[in-house]
Amino acid sequence: MENKLDKELLPIGSVVQLEGGTKKIMVIGLFPFDMNKQDKVYDYMGVLYPEGYLGKESACMFNHDKIAQVYFRGFEDEEREKFLDVVQQVYDSAEKTIREQAN
Repeated sequence: MENKLDKELLPIGSVVQLEGGTKKIMVIGLFPFDMNKQDKVYDYMGVLYPEGYLGKESACMFNHDKIAQVYFRGFEDEEREKFLDVVQQVYDSAEKTIREQAN
């Protein structure tokens, strides 16, 4: 399992351009599940900027490596750092479980 926090994750509210994209995307969530493929987790959920959320069809999921440019970095504080610490613990635990099941 890939450690998602090895790379610098952008905070909620960040505005990016994806590779090959023509519109800016604003990050509205981290680690969304693809409901069609429940084992698939992305790095981010986003919506078109400046339009925002216009219904579930307006949201997209993408990974950090598909970001071509960062226009704006969202708000960061101690609460976000604590959240990332918890997420890191969950990923570490899941990674350990996967390793143990593989043996």
